[in-house]
Amino acid sequence: MLAPGKGLNRILIRGPNWVGDSVLAIPAMKAVRANFPEAEITLLVRPWVAGLFTSAPFIDKVWSEPRPTSLGEWSAITSAIRRGGFDLAILLPNSFESALMVFVGRVPKRVGYGTNGRSWLLTHAVERARESQHQVDYYFRLAMAIADGAGTQSIEIQATREERANARKLLKSEGIPEDAPFLVLNPGAAYGSAKRWSEERFARAGGTLAREMGLRVAIVGSVMERPIGEAIRTELNGNAAVLSGKTSLEVLIGILAESSLMITNDSGPMHMAAALGVPTVAVFGSTDETVTGPYGARTKIVKHDVECSPCMLRECPIDHRCMTLVEAEDVCRAARELMAVHA
Repeated sequence: MLAPGKGLNRILIRGPNWVGDSVLAIPAMKAVRANFPEAEITLLVRPWVAGLFTSAPFIDKVWSEPRPTSLGEWSAITSAIRRGGFDLAILLPNSFESALMVFVGRVPKRVGYGTNGRSWLLTHAVERARESQHQVDYYFRLAMAIADGAGTQSIEIQATREERANARKLLKSEGIPEDAPFLVLNPGAAYGSAKRWSEERFARAGGTLAREMGLRVAIVGSVMERPIGEAIRTELNGNAAVLSGKTSLEVLIGILAESSLMITNDSGPMHMAAALGVPTVAVFGSTDETVTGPYGARTKIVKHDVECSPCMLRECPIDHRCMTLVEAEDVCRAARELMAVHA
């Protein structure tokens, strides 16, 4: 146990590499702040994750680095860690490399899960729970391992005024008037097509809910997912704003915060919406909702139990039955129930 105030003035948190995992690590990060309120906390993450923490009150400095591709780049990061004079490093990823980096960077106290043969690189190697647990609990367990009274598991985040204003500016340029209520469709999934519900059913559910609730429709995703968004807009007779590839992470935070409802696959933006308190309906099939499901009271999961789910595969080798069995009306029903409860 590492007691607060025992010379731990500078803390380095090595954050997860992906947006969804980073959101699920927020309760652990908040717990570190709660237990070490006077420490300067630096978060080291990949550039595509950094925008999530730009205004986070539980982090003092966000340090972003791409994955090093040469020994020179790797050595430059370890040298920067050494110059940072960190007293404690908390490793949220399980990689051997992350542990080796802070070991070579001469951080005196190094905390992480003792996985992948890296226990000898850590001063505090935490044993993984034997039972399956939600990723929030997995990260939070590290916070509980380093200090007493680690706090509550709060995943809540807030969008800044600037993030909301920039979001509204983009929405207006794409045909959604200022202050107009809207729902968000997130039909992509970076991990692979096995996690994706069909464009046709996204369009059918989005169109039905938009008519019933008096909402406009905004579609989000990466630039590679823009064709998916365009296909949905065509299904909706052009009545949707396709924002795919047009949003930074900060602007996406603003868009989600301004929205009234989100319909989504299992993805990073799903976790962002849940953390922002947006009513979120998530379609699950190939992945395990008990481990990576949206975390929060304003969420609802729609799935059909089939014998091969969860398979955790990127591509379905058979007929994608876990997703094809989910009808648009199933999602609409879940959204109506969620909106009624949280009206």
